Amino acid sequence: MNRHWLLVVLSGAVEVLWVTGLKHSTHIWEWLLTALAIAISFYLIINASKHLPVGTVYAVFTGLGTAGTVLTEMIVFGEPFSWLKTLLILVLLAGVIGLKLITGQEAADTKKGADA
Repeated sequence: MNRHWLLVVLSGAVEVLWVTGLKHSTHIWEWLLTALAIAISFYLIINASKHLPVGTVYAVFTGLGTAGTVLTEMIVFGEPFSWLKTLLILVLLAGVIGLKLITGQEAADTKKGADA
């Protein structure tokens, strides 16, 4: 995983914080932290998008954020556990990982073709 993909993963993790903040913030400082998390998350994803395919970056970003938010709601905030929801999160993560792997392979194939 290169540095730019690490930025995507980090921005997805920060997305979980700000999405959670949108639901649970009640004080001004919580709203400020939520706004700060939004700014950091978008800063990271914008920088990653300058070096990686934007469609794949966005899919990975939203997939990680969605999965992380659902898991956070179940683990931290006591949302009822659901096998079906867990299975669908795993399917989502498999799609995100597959998309990332295919994108890396396509980029390598394109580079090989350009070098030949």
